[in-house]
Amino acid sequence: MARRSSQNVFPTLPAVQWQPGLPVHGARSWVVVAGEAGLPAAAKEAGERLGVDLTRLLEVQRDTGFSPSAGATAAYPLLTGEVAEVLLVGAGDGTPAELRHAGAAIARFGRGKDELTTVVAEGIDDAGLQAFAEGVVLGSFTFHRKTVDPGRPVAGRITLTDGSAADRSAAVARGVVVGRTGWLARQFATTPSNEKDPAWLAARATELAATGGLEVTVWDEKQLAADGFGGLLAVGQGSVRPPRLIRIDYTPDGAGKDTPYVVLVGKGITYDTGGLSLKPREGMVSMKRDMTGGGSVIATMSALRELGAKVRVTGLVCAAENMPSGTAYRPDDVIRHYGGRTTEVKNTDAEGRLVLADGIAYAVEELKPDVVVDIATLTGAIKVSLGAMLYGGLFATDDALADNLADAGEVSGERLWRMPLPAEYAELISTPVADSVNSSKGPGSITAALFLKAFAGDVPWAHLDLSSIAESPRDEHEYSLGATGAGARLLTTWLTSDNPVAGIV
Repeated sequence: MARRSSQNVFPTLPAVQWQPGLPVHGARSWVVVAGEAGLPAAAKEAGERLGVDLTRLLEVQRDTGFSPSAGATAAYPLLTGEVAEVLLVGAGDGTPAELRHAGAAIARFGRGKDELTTVVAEGIDDAGLQAFAEGVVLGSFTFHRKTVDPGRPVAGRITLTDGSAADRSAAVARGVVVGRTGWLARQFATTPSNEKDPAWLAARATELAATGGLEVTVWDEKQLAADGFGGLLAVGQGSVRPPRLIRIDYTPDGAGKDTPYVVLVGKGITYDTGGLSLKPREGMVSMKRDMTGGGSVIATMSALRELGAKVRVTGLVCAAENMPSGTAYRPDDVIRHYGGRTTEVKNTDAEGRLVLADGIAYAVEELKPDVVVDIATLTGAIKVSLGAMLYGGLFATDDALADNLADAGEVSGERLWRMPLPAEYAELISTPVADSVNSSKGPGSITAALFLKAFAGDVPWAHLDLSSIAESPRDEHEYSLGATGAGARLLTTWLTSDNPVAGIV
């Protein structure tokens, strides 16, 4: 059961709100969003308020190189009046993805400011306005442990308007919540591992559950041993900070026996040295983010009640720290997973699949879900297949499930590319010693997925290998340098859609 906590575990976000009509008293800084079609209709009235011809300003800025491509900016100081400056921000062709980029650019401009008034184009649909608000939240992301020069804080308030009398606050509010899941997952992944261990992750999950009407159960190392979670125990036994299995349960209001049931399983490796199959130094850098899958599951679960998800959902986070020591598991060890299936270890740096296997097996055997989806930064091989920052890998045993997840990826901006699960490659993970090996030569992301597939049985199952989109090399659009929190917005979008299991059950 969840322990109650009065701590505010959500991050401090800018207050993003919708304003019907232009505000009578605007902020000191105004933002006007310009798309390929030009300025919003309300720009004329806004310009009169500000004492500047915004159409002429856009022309001048274009002459000096400004383009209304998504996220482009041009600032213009005002020397008289109450408003100090106007920012032109490009929204490209006005698609949700381009509007998300524009929202992030506004958030970066707003750092250190108390308030921004932002004029957007009329006619933006709810999906576009939601994406815009998501971008504002994601572009505001900040994380540090500095004691000097911490940088400028996020904007205090960002007011959005198209000048009309319409109330669009619901779409904005949804965008803020979905953006917040991305922020939380990014925050979890960015937290240094001297602070973050499996027990820390369990504590954060418990605190967030208390705010979202969720139930939490946490297995410590003794209970994991008693219940036979051999994969989690093996991976975690080299560390002085023991593993945890975190279970979070959400049941929608009015749920009945026919309510579809989804289980998420997240990889929660709070630091990955590779164990005895030690990574090189360069390979260890950024391994604090190897729990991105687990962090995304926690962040997603925190939003389900607020967004009114219609399906039952259990989130399982398989948390361990993979360290070398005298007690660490070894190559050639044989471990027994939950439910009895055995694995011969060939590489202790292929640890993520070992902990996920326990979670998937537990879900199938004990929870009897309609759908299982696991999520992880699992392999470097997926980066070789898909490159960086464009697509995450999607493997699935059910076409409808694959389509539903891919659609959610397009909506959320965390896009997926479906990968094959050819039975012919199963021999690459065979061994005479156990039911399978955990590592082999060949197509690494595919063999990892085939390893996990065996634990899903006949339950419709999908595996998300998001190593390819888990880290951004720079501040760009809605991403900041470092961990992206990949998967939280994707899963939240999918689970809060009208029918996440359409075509499956």
